[in-house]
Amino acid sequence: MLYWQIFSRFLALGLVSFGGPAAHIGYFRKAFVEELHWLDDKQYASFVALSQFMPGPGSSQVGFAIGHHRGGVLGGLAAFIGFTLPSFLLLFMFAVTSAKWFDSSVVTGIIHGLKLLAVVVVADATLSMFKQFCQQQHAKLIAIMTAAVLLLSPAMTTQVIVLLVAAVLGRQLLNKQQGVDDADYTPTPIRLNYIWLLLFAVGAAVSFLLINQHDSLGQIFAQFFQVGSLVFGGGHVVLPLLETSVGELVSQERFLTGYALAQAIPGPMFALAAFLGADIWLESPILGATIATLAIFLPGFLLMLVGLKSWTAISQRPKISAAIAGVNAAVVGLLFSAFYAPVFSSAVISGLDMALVLIGFGLLKIYKPHIVLLVVSFAVIGGGLAFI
Repeated sequence: MLYWQIFSRFLALGLVSFGGPAAHIGYFRKAFVEELHWLDDKQYASFVALSQFMPGPGSSQVGFAIGHHRGGVLGGLAAFIGFTLPSFLLLFMFAVTSAKWFDSSVVTGIIHGLKLLAVVVVADATLSMFKQFCQQQHAKLIAIMTAAVLLLSPAMTTQVIVLLVAAVLGRQLLNKQQGVDDADYTPTPIRLNYIWLLLFAVGAAVSFLLINQHDSLGQIFAQFFQVGSLVFGGGHVVLPLLETSVGELVSQERFLTGYALAQAIPGPMFALAAFLGADIWLESPILGATIATLAIFLPGFLLMLVGLKSWTAISQRPKISAAIAGVNAAVVGLLFSAFYAPVFSSAVISGLDMALVLIGFGLLKIYKPHIVLLVVSFAVIGGGLAFI
């Protein structure tokens, strides 16, 4: 019953979570922190911060961590399957059939309406996390400077550097806020889960052995596992690595078609692997799609399992806790920058769009409607605007 509950909650979000990783983080917070109370803001922020330092699909790793927090490893798997299944099935279907119906003005309008909802959700999540984690002047400054730097240079290298700098600044400037002195603190031993680290190392070794096994399922596993091991932050960052890895196996037109479809459907961008895997392994498209999808998600989840066991013990240490407070403030800044691009800039293209976003945000803050009601409302409005 517990695993079905986790699966069904994430499945519902996987059906409506448009807008990319920043929007997914907003949806997760609203559903699991505000509505279901499965965890609090501090625990949630720690999962978001941890995911930023691990390679793999950032928002899916946060979802996996929430499922793990609720129901252990099986709970994490239930969360992953539920959240990824809709996008996996849609992209697999697009790979093996015609997607001409996708050009329908009504369908396009519905998707646009849901993108506007993503703007509302990300704005709400960003504002709420700012109030929670940026109460000190130094924390506010870290958030603002992070947003400014990432808006000017949105590269993943910049993001990693900014988070490291924020950790150092937090350790120096926010230590007194944590309320625990190093002298009064007895540290809890840090125990990394080496079993998951060993499995990751085995997977990496196998991928290097299989990478040259041309025209085989082993090569598909190897290529997508290596991509999943190297991408930090997920989302659109996966595109150049995937293009380099499998560009010779699919035409550029098919690759760009799959990428465009992955942007227009709900769920994680990494589900693009389903489209590419089905396209590469024509003998059994469903097998190719499944292996490619599992391989690209697997490294990030294994590394999250290495850190999750010891994350509480690590984060309780005063200086590390202060460093994490700095990272949390930087994550707020990261959300600010992601709110502008791509969430806001790709969705709000007219005065009417902005008006709908303002109305939706106002209704959300005043009446706090259920997320399903918001989804239905924005989908109907978006589809209705297609007739205007």
